[in-house]
Amino acid sequence: MMEIETINGQIIAKANHYQAVPGKFGTKRIIKDEKIRAYEKAFMQQCKTYKNRRISSRFRLFVRVWHSSAKFDLDSSLKTLLDCLQMVGAITDDNLCYQIEAEKHLDKYCPRIEFAILEVNEQKQLFNN
Repeated sequence: MMEIETINGQIIAKANHYQAVPGKFGTKRIIKDEKIRAYEKAFMQQCKTYKNRRISSRFRLFVRVWHSSAKFDLDSSLKTLLDCLQMVGAITDDNLCYQIEAEKHLDKYCPRIEFAILEVNEQKQLFNN
């Protein structure tokens, strides 16, 4: 049985929250802005069920995203979620995700995500050949 975890707060699209700052020798560096760092910190504080699971085999990700507004994209949320899962040690590498089932919902007053991870037994065949 899969365990469902809920993380409260509006998930942030990383692509929209990077900023260029001065680097060495007159170059520019790209860093995360405060909004994305605040979301990552909130995620780390709230994630209890999957934290430090260190899933290192292929997995399926099931996610329901409740955005505070229709303007937010579902696909941008998925990359942020996978990065946060890797950051808290739930997964060892987001490239192990081979299937995502995702839904977008609206909740103006309580934006959040619910997710579950299902490790895949490589021995099981999904289709009979």
